[in-house]
Amino acid sequence: MPNPLKTFTKDPAAVLDYTIDWDADDWLGSDTITGTPVWTVPAGLTQPTSASNTTTTATVWLGSGTADQDYDVACKITTTAGRTDERTIRIQVRQR
Repeated sequence: MPNPLKTFTKDPAAVLDYTIDWDADDWLGSDTITGTPVWTVPAGLTQPTSASNTTTTATVWLGSGTADQDYDVACKITTTAGRTDERTIRIQVRQR
């Protein structure tokens, strides 16, 4: 399993947005995200709305999931300088 960037908890019935800030640690510098980030959403979770992005962030909406399961969701970007990177967040589905 990848080492997740951050862990979030959601209820199985919740549909929530999750954002990765690619410049939070100044990784981008003067570079920016180009094109559309690619999200890898595992079976069990749904992506009911199209993902979105700015020049420094990528956001995905996630729903569903089985209570007491964890899901790793990956996001891959390309920058205007041609760099690529992938980061993973962990979604913990818990009954609330």
